[in-house]
Amino acid sequence: MQLGEVKIVDVRTPGEFMGGHVVGSINIPLNEVPERVEEFKSMKKVILCCASGGRSMQATGFLRGHGVNCDNGGSWLQVNNDMHN
Repeated sequence: MQLGEVKIVDVRTPGEFMGGHVVGSINIPLNEVPERVEEFKSMKKVILCCASGGRSMQATGFLRGHGVNCDNGGSWLQVNNDMHN
């Protein structure tokens, strides 16, 4: 996976994010996603991640419904692993 135009967004809580995250990712907690839709729309392509993939799946469904080009990457550990392979 190459970053380029892709933005990795971690939807875990700030505390979880501080405990470890994908280098270069940004933290937008799931509860803030609805109020930040326009910010997501400004990103060309978004990969969402969280701890297990559940919260990022919720965010992906919501954002796709609002026209955002995004995919659920699953757990942040999986996204991190995918980036290095």
